[in-house]
Amino acid sequence: MTEDRPRVALFVTCLVDVMRPRIGFAAIRALEAAGCEVMVPPDQTCCGQPALNSGDRATAEKMARTTIALLEPYEAVVVPSGSCAGTIIAHYPEILAHDPDWHARAEALAAKTHEILSYLDRVRGWRPEGAALHASAAYHDSCSGLRELGIKSEPRRLLDAVEGLALKPLAGAETCCGFGGTFCVKYPAISNAITEEKAAQIEASGAELLLAGDLGCLMNMAGKLNRRGSKVRAFHAIELVAGMGDGPAIGEAE
Repeated sequence: MTEDRPRVALFVTCLVDVMRPRIGFAAIRALEAAGCEVMVPPDQTCCGQPALNSGDRATAEKMARTTIALLEPYEAVVVPSGSCAGTIIAHYPEILAHDPDWHARAEALAAKTHEILSYLDRVRGWRPEGAALHASAAYHDSCSGLRELGIKSEPRRLLDAVEGLALKPLAGAETCCGFGGTFCVKYPAISNAITEEKAAQIEASGAELLLAGDLGCLMNMAGKLNRRGSKVRAFHAIELVAGMGDGPAIGEAE
């Protein structure tokens, strides 16, 4: 471990692990290209976000302590999800505020945890070399990444460095896609109406690809686009940045 080669823990997230592992492999490829030594702690589990969103603070606190203990030995923690990174950065200190020792540990972990696109751009100052994909794309700003972490220009700067990729304006790019974690389960009719409007805006952009930084949002939008018969294909932005945009899109057979 050196200043030029930080030892970074990749917190894979539940959805990536179960539904789209290639995002995790893309994250490793990009981080290594950016000069990092990447570790994937084998005992990692859910960050606790679903429990927290559902009001089960006791379970959320238990998961937060488990995650803190697992990740605090690393120089930095990188997450391919704005919502999971936001849970660690914004919510761990809040839900553990009643316990001075764990609150301090939560603050320390929050200070060195980063969403992956933000980390590559802000911290490492890295740009992809040799990544190419001749296509047009629209980028959706996921709520947690944008509102909790302030991520907006970082993914676009990285995507601008992908040869042949043209980013198209997306009306309502900062508007919720309707997923909202447990929101879509509790309020399916409202969620569906929001997603229907989002899908129409994506199609109206004329883009061939839909990109974002959160797999939950991408699965939600990709599912709606598929049911509408749309030809728009969805990818996590890190896949294109890592030069893996030529593989199957979300929802397509591997």
